[in-house]
Amino acid sequence: MKRKYLAAATLAALGTLASGAYAQTSVTVYGIIDTGVEYVNNANANKDGLLRLSSGAMNTSRIGFRGTEDLGGGLKAVFQLENGFKTDTGEFDSAGLLFNRQANVGLEGSFGKVVLGRSFTTTYDFILPFDPMGYSAQYSWVTSAGATGGRKDGMPTNQPNIIKYQGKFGDFKLGATYGFGETAGSTSDSAKYDVGVGYESGPFRIAATFDRVNGTAASATNSAYDKATTIHLAGNYQLGSNLSLSLGYRNYKKTLASNAADLRSDFFWGGASYKVTPVVTLIGAIYYQNIKNVASGKDADPIMYSVRGKYALSKRTDLYLSAAYAKAKNSQLVGLSRDDIAYGSSQTGVIAGIQHRF
Repeated sequence: MKRKYLAAATLAALGTLASGAYAQTSVTVYGIIDTGVEYVNNANANKDGLLRLSSGAMNTSRIGFRGTEDLGGGLKAVFQLENGFKTDTGEFDSAGLLFNRQANVGLEGSFGKVVLGRSFTTTYDFILPFDPMGYSAQYSWVTSAGATGGRKDGMPTNQPNIIKYQGKFGDFKLGATYGFGETAGSTSDSAKYDVGVGYESGPFRIAATFDRVNGTAASATNSAYDKATTIHLAGNYQLGSNLSLSLGYRNYKKTLASNAADLRSDFFWGGASYKVTPVVTLIGAIYYQNIKNVASGKDADPIMYSVRGKYALSKRTDLYLSAAYAKAKNSQLVGLSRDDIAYGSSQTGVIAGIQHRF
């Protein structure tokens, strides 16, 4: 009889330990499924219109796994795996990459969080929240814009082989990213550097970042490489509970190993989000890029006007209708999307879609 009681007590103790260990570990599966029907004009060299099913128009469709383990003393192990995919075809966003958006592991505590692997840059994390269109693939130019000769002049967004730090101290937020170039014989070739600071007090938020991305060496005997640097400033002010105003600026400079003229541009954006009712939100934004250091009459200086209406069917599901118009000067090419090839000096598009978050 004593043996039975001992066995029962042992099993109960093991069960308690197991449940306690499980309670200290958390894994979350999350994602977005976003699909719409889109029409754009000037979609090919013949200036034809295009009607298509478009994935990730308001936010990129994705599935991810996020986990934490309590290590004690306020320290946690963290990881994140995230894949972007296209709902119209079922393909990965990036061929050959299983977790093209996030694949990292690290530690988090009172000092902040440090992760290693593939992740979004400090510039992306600090500046994208100030985009009125909200991380939109259509129609926003905050990550990059279409301009002269196919130039994008954008920010470094998602990168592999990085160490990233982010911490919050009172009203201030600090961040830094270092990307390994992984080139034998050089720690500078293909390396990435990124720092940011943010401040939030009441209805006011502001952030500033600086980053540099080094190119690869010109040749085995010439160690010179291209260098692209960007400076971002962005701010937001919340007027009551319904109206939000945002402004942003990017200075872009790329020096070339060939000693050709630097590529330079200034990029500006601004917009507002207004909650008409608890379930209806209206958004408007303007994006403008001033191209510099190009021959007279060859600068595109593109501008894009974007609007969106959202209707919340629930906390997780929205219907939306977005439209945009982009125009470039001097008959240069410009497109609404940061990804598609441009075929005309202007383009108009409209998309109606549905997004579900889980």
